[in-house]
Amino acid sequence: QVQLVESGGGLVQPGVSLRLSCAASGGTFGTYAMGWFRQAPGKGREFVSAISWVDNSTIYTDSVKGRFTISRDNSRKTLYLQMNSLKFEDTAVYYCAAVYSVLLRTTPDRWDFWGQGTQVTVSS
Repeated sequence: QVQLVESGGGLVQPGVSLRLSCAASGGTFGTYAMGWFRQAPGKGREFVSAISWVDNSTIYTDSVKGRFTISRDNSRKTLYLQMNSLKFEDTAVYYCAAVYSVLLRTTPDRWDFWGQGTQVTVSS
């Protein structure tokens, strides 16, 4: 079992940056694919980004490419999401997820472990 706790969300203006963190406990962090999803009010949970445990390869949804960067520190058992040039449409609850898999999946039902989420609000 893996327990995940997100942090770093907040209320920010458009154009600024935030870094989300996800601290993991239990399980073997270094052998889990890790990902970020988000859910805006009234919408389903949306894939944002994921990173492999095999070779640290990454994937992103198109709307965040070039603005967001996912990374992991296996020694600290922590996942990060650096979010730059934030936009109004990035407003959502951001969730960290983990799955024991060599493949990176983009649908929520393929991920086994979830954090509680952290709110990111982009507003002027």
